[in-house]
Amino acid sequence: MALPKVAFIGTGGTIASLGRGPLDLQDYGANGHVMHAEDILAKWPVSGMVADVMPVKYRNIPSTAIGFADWKALHGLCGDLVAQHPDLAGIVIGHGTATLEETAYFLNLTLKVSVPVVLVGAQRPSSALSSDAGMNLVNAIRVAASPEARGMGVLVVLNDEIHAAREVTKSATLRLQTFRTPDFGVLGHADGDAVVFYRQPMRRRAPDTEFDISGVETFPRVDIAYSYAGADGTAVRAFVAAGARGIVSAGFAPGGTSPDEWVALKDAAAAGAVAVQSTRAGSGRTFRGTRLREGGILIADNLSPQKARILLSLALTKTGDADEIARIFRTY
Repeated sequence: MALPKVAFIGTGGTIASLGRGPLDLQDYGANGHVMHAEDILAKWPVSGMVADVMPVKYRNIPSTAIGFADWKALHGLCGDLVAQHPDLAGIVIGHGTATLEETAYFLNLTLKVSVPVVLVGAQRPSSALSSDAGMNLVNAIRVAASPEARGMGVLVVLNDEIHAAREVTKSATLRLQTFRTPDFGVLGHADGDAVVFYRQPMRRRAPDTEFDISGVETFPRVDIAYSYAGADGTAVRAFVAAGARGIVSAGFAPGGTSPDEWVALKDAAAAGAVAVQSTRAGSGRTFRGTRLREGGILIADNLSPQKARILLSLALTKTGDADEIARIFRTY
């Protein structure tokens, strides 16, 4: 029986990196040896046992340098691959772990392809002793080829776990189990004998979303203001002065700021910027009580600040109406 066809897009990252030796677990970036998609597949030829994998060269870029231009390019590349290969079962994107969750969420909000799209990375380079790169890659390919993955939105696969793009976050600097879904847990597992799902995301997701970025050339500026004891609102005022159309407050749990920062946020909202309250806690919902309502501040629900920024930016490509943006946050 023919193996399913899966496209593998390489963008660099730890999964593509080769260090100076098997114990070079952290400073491998200084070696400057980063593999393209075809080289990664050659490094891990076992990937050919689970699918007919088609390497797709993009460009190697540290994930700390990825932003809207690359997101839009990857969005277009996924669409082109599906159009050019009607027999394609799924797409895997190799990615650095620093911003992997942000790329995944952006694609989850904007992709219009019907096949599963899975993002994968690694915590240890492909040259390292006990690297997780090969197993992560194979499992991501298996998930992308799985019929059960269709309709789940964009997925993230590392450490044998399958996560929803909206919910997952990187939770540790070096540990292999770094990617976690704090509130709800994994969608399923990629085990040795099977890919299994136990739940599905509830919020609206790719490909059934309202966002069309085909004509968007610049992403509306949205900045994140991080709350801390004694914050005086300087960051919020500076972001507004720099042209921010939106401010996401990474506030104290369960959702608040210092008094001076609160004044700056209210002033920003009064001046026409859209302000959204999230929390720096890493888990849990924000609540739109009297104070937020009177200040004209929206809530991010349980989105992390970095994901709330993406959703607010996309919302601002459609509307500046606060009620409509509030609906979007309830929907996605």
